[in-house]
Amino acid sequence: MRPLAGRLDLCSINTATLGHSTPIDHVIDDVARAGFGGICPWRRDLMDVDVVKTARHIRDAGLKVSGYCRSTYLPAATEAGLRASVEDNRRAIDQAATLGAQCFVMVVGSLPAGSRDLALARAQVTEGVEKLIERARSAGVRLALEPLHPMYAGDRSCLNTIDQALKLAETLEPDPEPAPTLGVALDVYHVWWDPNLAAAVSRAGTSRRLFAFHVCDWLVPTRDLLMDRGMMGDGVIDIPHIRRLVEATGYEGFVEVEIFSETNWWRKDASVTLATCAERLQTVC
Repeated sequence: MRPLAGRLDLCSINTATLGHSTPIDHVIDDVARAGFGGICPWRRDLMDVDVVKTARHIRDAGLKVSGYCRSTYLPAATEAGLRASVEDNRRAIDQAATLGAQCFVMVVGSLPAGSRDLALARAQVTEGVEKLIERARSAGVRLALEPLHPMYAGDRSCLNTIDQALKLAETLEPDPEPAPTLGVALDVYHVWWDPNLAAAVSRAGTSRRLFAFHVCDWLVPTRDLLMDRGMMGDGVIDIPHIRRLVEATGYEGFVEVEIFSETNWWRKDASVTLATCAERLQTVC
């Protein structure tokens, strides 16, 4: 396992960690000043912003783009809605290419409002991702399917395990050459509980489909299942164990911090949050 002490160049900050409260230009400068090697912007941070100029700013700051977050949910109540979702994701893939992102993170969605047809939602996800592969391939952008904790199965994602995400990737892209376009983003918050975790991570590595690795912590008790993620070391996830599994596959990408914390870390000054991320990455991850 790679040592992270003194190696913040191996670490990235997902802009959600800072609460989306500051213009992206300031965030880029803050992340670079704190010594990190990468940044992962969210699309909401780039609204009404010149993406070409933002990409140049990131490069000039000495940062790499570990990923671009996130996809528009695919399932919809109508075929027209599904087509609109696919088209919006195509535009986002083009932005990811402009940014030079190492992957475009896909949180695929689940049941549209009023629906109980989970099978249909999963079928729409398959159809939607299939329609995006060629655009991603031609743009040189990898699609990282992110499985979400089962508590989100009803709305945010009907992909809830690494094995599910890998099965979809392998079904739609069975013989990827020279390298896969479809893979997975592994976030410890969503997968730490999985009894099949070790085998699933190994499978992702063997198939060269492990595109991103996100860290935070699971607090006990958790006050909010979406907006109360913990800083690494403050919860119950054995992050070094999971990172050891990930890097045993040959993964050499960034260790990316992604924390949604509406009542805690989002209320702190960015310099405090970034300094704490740096300290925890080097000591407890």
